[in-house]
Amino acid sequence: MTNTGGGGPRSHGAWWREGAITAAAFVLCLLGGVMRVDDTLSAPPAAAYFIALVSCAVLPVRHRAPPAALAATTAIGVLVPPFGLLLTPLIVAPAVITVYSYSLTARSERRAVSAVLLTSAALAAAIPLFGDLSWKDASRMGVVAAFPLVAGVLGHSVQNRRAYLAAVEERARRAEKSRDSEAHRRVAEERVRIARELHDLVAHQITLANAQATVAAHFFDSRPQQTRESLRELVETTGHALDELRATVGLLRQSGEAAAPAEPAPGLSRLPTLLESFRRAGLEVSVHQEGTARPLPPGVDLTAYRIVQEALTNVTKHAGTGSARVSLAWHHDRVAITVADDGREARTAADPPPGYGLIGMRERATAVGGRLSAGRRPEGGFLVSTQLPFPPTKDTSRRADGAAGDTESGDAP
Repeated sequence: MTNTGGGGPRSHGAWWREGAITAAAFVLCLLGGVMRVDDTLSAPPAAAYFIALVSCAVLPVRHRAPPAALAATTAIGVLVPPFGLLLTPLIVAPAVITVYSYSLTARSERRAVSAVLLTSAALAAAIPLFGDLSWKDASRMGVVAAFPLVAGVLGHSVQNRRAYLAAVEERARRAEKSRDSEAHRRVAEERVRIARELHDLVAHQITLANAQATVAAHFFDSRPQQTRESLRELVETTGHALDELRATVGLLRQSGEAAAPAEPAPGLSRLPTLLESFRRAGLEVSVHQEGTARPLPPGVDLTAYRIVQEALTNVTKHAGTGSARVSLAWHHDRVAITVADDGREARTAADPPPGYGLIGMRERATAVGGRLSAGRRPEGGFLVSTQLPFPPTKDTSRRADGAAGDTESGDAP
């Protein structure tokens, strides 16, 4: 692992790269030592080797202590004129490299700018400080001062680029994490929805099948014709249960685009068929409606159907009564549905632990913006009541809720 700002272990590639930078800086320092004040060239003196060795030896420290390395290389650059050498950008190459590294890793932009300006000013001021200032020296001052400034700007630009790329990668990671969370949430919601559907249809169909089988067993010897009728209805009920199970579980096997359903989702339009299945199982169900029926959105329509189905299933299983009453009250912004039974015999004992039926009904009502309540009636029995909203229409010709009379019939609206 390469460490660019600390003292941790470094890879072999990093050591080779560091060696190459140090060697290049050493060569540049020696080339700068070849140049003389009188524009002649000669072999680098011992002072040039000393300056190159000391300044290049400081370079590896710039990763662990950038301010100290910058101060050391700058000080060595300032000492170039007293050693009789010509101060040029080549001989202060280690200081320029350290300026770049410091700007690349500085945490404070103000501190980095101050350090770069001080380095540039110190190196430029060393020329007139240790010698006469001529027009040629003035131009050399400008060149020497410009190199640290350029290195600082370049280092700061690279730092900003790295910070930008890091921010982009972090946003990508967060987006990926949020997509995963959203996918898990949708999967969980779909599992709850499928479990709710399975519970509703299985509880309903199995309850009917159990009632029909009980009737068949009771009249097996005394009324063979009624026994055969009950068995025939039992076969139809179990066949419907298998079809609904196959359709619901088939959703789990679909890949890619969801196939169109074989038939529309059940709604209040199928309420007469539902009530007839309960009547065949021995439960007398009466239906009362108040107000003018209106089309419901698909989600609300399915919720209303499932709540009535589950409530009547609970009456068949737990109420111990042979009758139930379903009421539908249509208002301008909602439909109110109640399912009640007297259930005097079974409700005298302690209530069993709550199952998933009431939980599922409440979840369905809440999912479409409605509410549901369930509990004992003061006069005996059990009552399930729900309020389901639907978008209002512009039709103002329907009857007022208070003026609508009760209509009792065996069919749903």
